[in-house]
Amino acid sequence: MPSRDEGVIIEMIAIGRYVKVTAVDVGTGREVSIVGDPRRGEKALRDTAVRKLQYVMNKSDTAS
Repeated sequence: MPSRDEGVIIEMIAIGRYVKVTAVDVGTGREVSIVGDPRRGEKALRDTAVRKLQYVMNKSDTAS
């Protein structure tokens, strides 16, 4: 089930021994995903996905 976090929708799906975390910016619809070890913890995985989303959004802003 997705959850909202500061304008970002986070979805975590267990796939075998890994977790796929998808972060979507609510305003733009921009989406990124990471795959991580669930032993890292939900907060660490969520934070990594949000940082990647911020990186991608900043990169596309400077490329325009």
